[in-house]
Amino acid sequence: MKQDVAEDYEGGYRFAPIEEAQVSRAMIKRYFTTMYERAISDVVIVGAGSAGLSAAWQLGTLHPDLKITIIEANVAPGGGAWLGGQLMTPMVIRKPAEQFLHRIGVPYEDEGDFVVVKHAALFTSTLLSKVLMMPNVVMMNATAVEDLIIREDFRGQQRVAGVVTNWTLVALNHDTQSCMDPNTITAPVIISATGHDGPMGAFSAKRLVSAGLLKELGNMRGLDMSRAEPAIVNSTREVAPGLIMAGMELSEHDGSNRMGPTFGAMIASGIKAAHEAVRVLEASEVVAGRVVG
Repeated sequence: MKQDVAEDYEGGYRFAPIEEAQVSRAMIKRYFTTMYERAISDVVIVGAGSAGLSAAWQLGTLHPDLKITIIEANVAPGGGAWLGGQLMTPMVIRKPAEQFLHRIGVPYEDEGDFVVVKHAALFTSTLLSKVLMMPNVVMMNATAVEDLIIREDFRGQQRVAGVVTNWTLVALNHDTQSCMDPNTITAPVIISATGHDGPMGAFSAKRLVSAGLLKELGNMRGLDMSRAEPAIVNSTREVAPGLIMAGMELSEHDGSNRMGPTFGAMIASGIKAAHEAVRVLEASEVVAGRVVG
């Protein structure tokens, strides 16, 4: 049946017909099908800032067979990577992290030891769009991780085995309403990249302390770009069985310096987190999302 539509910008633009219920059903069907299918994921990435998105791109590109689920508390993904320092727009990236810009197709100006992207949003929007186009990657934004699933594994060790989720607006209103129970996602590997301390920042690092898996937070030290960036990248690792930590959250966990408005370490830490996730998966026997050997 031919549709009576027209892309006419002289006053005759006509849309195809639609019913309100069709819109609702189209969204509900896809969203809740995704929730159903991703109740067991291969890798969950908590936080869709520059580190989390870089990890997702690396994992999704190298391993299109993995079911990668990103959980982001904000409505708008991207974390602090929409701007540079003090609300200025250029983004500075120290070499050799500019190689990642080549891979995703972001232009820059070369300043010798570092490069400058003309607007941080160009980097973040490009990376975000490429990640979301991957068929094996899904993102649930406006969704908060309220807790970690922590189980005793086959060796008798405490293992992070998934995340406990709720819609962010619900998570922010537990004190104003009666009990609103969460949902869960089971996964053999969690990558936590929730940023430095804040309303929802450093979530997993703080939860490890309250769960008795970490004695105390190291607490982020003062700004030192030269020390901070290599420390973050080289220390990106599995900080507890099943939990890999990346980006600025790691500075709170380890007590390393902050780097301020330079983003190479966030990119490289995300990439290293992806490689660490693959290492954990390859060394594990996984059944129904649980590490059994």
